[in-house]
Amino acid sequence: MKKSLLLIFVFCSIILQSFTAFAQQRFPKPEFESGHTQPPTIMPDPRSVFLEYLDVFVLILALSVVTWLVLKKRSRRGVFWMSIFSLAYFGFFREGCVCSIGAIQNVALALFHPGYKIPLTVIAYFVIPLIFTLFFGRTFCAGVCPLGAIQDLFVFRPKELKPWLQSMLGLIPYIYLGLGILYAATATDFVICRYDPFVGFFRLDATFFMFSIGGIFLLTGIFIARPYCRFFCPYGVLLNLMSKVSRKHMTITPSECIQCRLCEDSCPFGAIQKPVSVKIQENREKAVKRTMLISLLIPVLILIGGWAGTRFHENLAQVNPTVRLANHLFDDEQKMTEQTLIEVDAFKSSGKTKETLYAEAASIINDFYWGGMLLGGFMGLVIGLTLLGMARFYHRTDYTPDKGSCLSCGRCMDYCPVDKEIEIDIQNIEKTNEN
Repeated sequence: MKKSLLLIFVFCSIILQSFTAFAQQRFPKPEFESGHTQPPTIMPDPRSVFLEYLDVFVLILALSVVTWLVLKKRSRRGVFWMSIFSLAYFGFFREGCVCSIGAIQNVALALFHPGYKIPLTVIAYFVIPLIFTLFFGRTFCAGVCPLGAIQDLFVFRPKELKPWLQSMLGLIPYIYLGLGILYAATATDFVICRYDPFVGFFRLDATFFMFSIGGIFLLTGIFIARPYCRFFCPYGVLLNLMSKVSRKHMTITPSECIQCRLCEDSCPFGAIQKPVSVKIQENREKAVKRTMLISLLIPVLILIGGWAGTRFHENLAQVNPTVRLANHLFDDEQKMTEQTLIEVDAFKSSGKTKETLYAEAASIINDFYWGGMLLGGFMGLVIGLTLLGMARFYHRTDYTPDKGSCLSCGRCMDYCPVDKEIEIDIQNIEKTNEN
């Protein structure tokens, strides 16, 4: 594990030296013809480079400590206190700005718009948790992510959801991820950040609407543990995929499972895979036929999804301010809202022609056409693979965590009566007797 951590630190250092950042103004100041004087813009003092790198260092350190607590110490209490630290530092002190979730949009914008140079620290926030997850499972979710930490405080009476319902709700993060990438890639908006349900709490400036959304998530979390993490978080999609192939992962028992069943209902997230006896396995021929049928259905779902995406691309494009402004110019000014009139007046005073605006809007709508097709095809693939996963039979003899959905919180470890040190002593005694 020490070698793996060292490798991660070296990899992260290389990444941190590979990019530069700069700030750019996205929109020109509006011009006024009424004698109004544009007030001077008061900009907050930039955060020093040292403090920016300090955040990255704290992120790596927190991930290292939580990983050690989960895999070596097997300490749920330690993970809990680390999550409190992360909530205090990354949440309230840094006001949610050290955000790996929102960094998805910066990466998408940088990939599709070469003129946008992504900040160095944003690259680090996005990549580092993924690397740790690839090696050790979702320890970022366990005790580092402030969004998960604040929800963890409300897990009082969690109820178990049916597996099929979890699978269906699990499609939502893929839709959210696709929309977040689409709107960022078209330079429309950072919707993941705009509708973050908890950042308003961290900054103490939430609108009533967002405060209500965040409150609903927290209250729902009393009965459905971490609803945002499990059924909305777009970054969780990437973490899930990385964790499935992780080199090491948290285990419920430190050694061999003794089938005591004490951990059976210990996970509030429904991430424990229970033993499945061979006796209840269905007819092999029937299972093979169903698997082949769903496999043949997947390309059909991709085509249908892509077609549906092209049908709704104009609706999706209405979020873009350029497209929205072009549509407003066709409206009767008597029907425009005050905000719309301000936008129209600002455009008229900018000196741009309507033809130029319409050409820009048409280009953006065309981008949404192809983006909608890719998004729809992607969702068709996800739905097909989900159905395929639900249809397959898995034979298991022990209680094991689902590597993809397990948040590595360590709750189930406290229910296991097997003591690692005692087990090691017994194994040593058995080896001595054999000799």
